[in-house]
Amino acid sequence: MATLRRDGRVTALQRLGCAGLAGALSLSLTAPLELLTVLAQVGTWHCRRGLRGAGRSLCRTEGVRALWKGNLTACLRLCPYSALQLAASRRLVALFMDELGHISHWRAIMAGSLAGMVATIVTYPTDVIKTRLIVQNRLEPSYEGILHAFYKIYHQEGLRALYRGVSPAILGAVPFSAGSFFVYISLDKIWQEPIVSFTPLQNFTNGCVAAAVAQTLSFPFETVKRKMQAQSPWLPHYGGVDVHFTGMADCFRQTVKNKGVLGLWSGLTPSLLKIVPYFGVMFSTFEFCKRVCLYRNGYIESPLNYKLTPGVDQSLHPQELRELKLLRRENFEPRKSALEN
Repeated sequence: MATLRRDGRVTALQRLGCAGLAGALSLSLTAPLELLTVLAQVGTWHCRRGLRGAGRSLCRTEGVRALWKGNLTACLRLCPYSALQLAASRRLVALFMDELGHISHWRAIMAGSLAGMVATIVTYPTDVIKTRLIVQNRLEPSYEGILHAFYKIYHQEGLRALYRGVSPAILGAVPFSAGSFFVYISLDKIWQEPIVSFTPLQNFTNGCVAAAVAQTLSFPFETVKRKMQAQSPWLPHYGGVDVHFTGMADCFRQTVKNKGVLGLWSGLTPSLLKIVPYFGVMFSTFEFCKRVCLYRNGYIESPLNYKLTPGVDQSLHPQELRELKLLRRENFEPRKSALEN
């Protein structure tokens, strides 16, 4: 069993800002690996000579900036996605809790997965636009930007095109959750100590291992999703997709027929390579931003460490602490005499 723990010394807006900045920085740093993953999943001509050859050919034909195609869309998607996921997660966790406020690990993972599915469905058009911007030629673009891509896809292909591939995205959440749960319940056996005693390094390692296992299990659905997002009769070479299909089941069938079963895991290597730097940058940036917020809220002495400010009740919420400081300031200020008035 576990309890829902959230640091009440940081406001929800500050927490969202920390998560957004950390996510944008980690996405930007690992954007080239994400781009190579998508190109390998779609099966464009860049990947015929392997990942290193794909990066070289892309830089040679479109320039170094091409390695960050679609990254702006991914960063802009973070805030609405995180806000929706957080709101849905709170509701679902409260729904799955027992009378004492406890929730099992399996239910916590299920709540997080369902919240992710809700956020994915609502923000899915931005994921389609990101894929289209990645597979297009930057020097001869079919889309001039995010808004132009949204407008053009909607008017040329209809609203359904903006949700093409959403079915495998939802179905992929099942093996992803199962993989996460499998790793999570095995952690105490692997480390041979209770979960509550894990160090930050152990938690970071656990997160990377869980993400790697879950991503590997759900990767075939991710591959099919990317192919469905990229394929379009309005794009040159049908979006560069290596197989042609009529739907999700046909995409699975055509991929296995033409590329073999391992074709469903094309692009897994760069996807796994980005896990450690992605989580490393995200966790370190989030912790630093959180320290800055705690310092501004008055709980710690410096944003460079977690040393608590003497005499500050750490159980108070930010608004309560501000009200207490204001009350103390008013009580200690000398009152003006009647003669001075």
